[in-house]
Amino acid sequence: MTETVLANAKVPVNELPGLLFPALLDTLIMVGIVMTIVVLVGVPLGALIHNLAPGGLFENPTLHTILSWVISIGRSLPFLILMASIMPFTRFITGTNIGIAAAVVPMSLAGIAFFTRIVENSLRSVPPSVVQVARASGGSRLQIIRTAQVSEAVPSILGGLTINIIAMIEYSAIAGTIGAGGIGYVAVTYGYQRFDQGVMLATIVILVITVAIVQLTGDALVRFTTPHARIRAAAA
Repeated sequence: MTETVLANAKVPVNELPGLLFPALLDTLIMVGIVMTIVVLVGVPLGALIHNLAPGGLFENPTLHTILSWVISIGRSLPFLILMASIMPFTRFITGTNIGIAAAVVPMSLAGIAFFTRIVENSLRSVPPSVVQVARASGGSRLQIIRTAQVSEAVPSILGGLTINIIAMIEYSAIAGTIGAGGIGYVAVTYGYQRFDQGVMLATIVILVITVAIVQLTGDALVRFTTPHARIRAAAA
């Protein structure tokens, strides 16, 4: 009896756009808010950890170890476990455990941990000679970080940012299990719980297209910001 009712509750094809496009907009808003927070926190935090390491601009092995462990712990937790474990903190910050606001908190924490490592590794790949020249020219620490480290690592950071955005799209789908809205919520509520294969297939197609667009855009930005001399050297 229950299966018959659920079968009759399937969404008609002509109503799919009205269901899916608002959900996609919710997903894009969610990811946009999260990535804004991730970039604003992850870039300076990654630069800080990089320069606290031996050979950095302001070495501090103890603080570097502490921050590295904190970031590593944040990266090691599966997102679903992280989301469930910090629910009291999420409620304290947002006043709720459901909706976009509740999803932004765990997604931001997971994204910051991931992106901080990306920034740190990108800065580590900058040739030491670039930093030495900046030091010899009398630049301040902040100027060296901004002009000699971050600016040289922009292509690598953009490549990592692309990966991070795709990961946040995936996390937003997982966040749909707590009623966060978006494509994930539609897939769970309509596709999985109501056994509506049409909705499930449509959400999969939308996610694949969205991720492909993000990847192509990120690749184009990486090529645009990579100096032509570096591209020719890599090809040779």
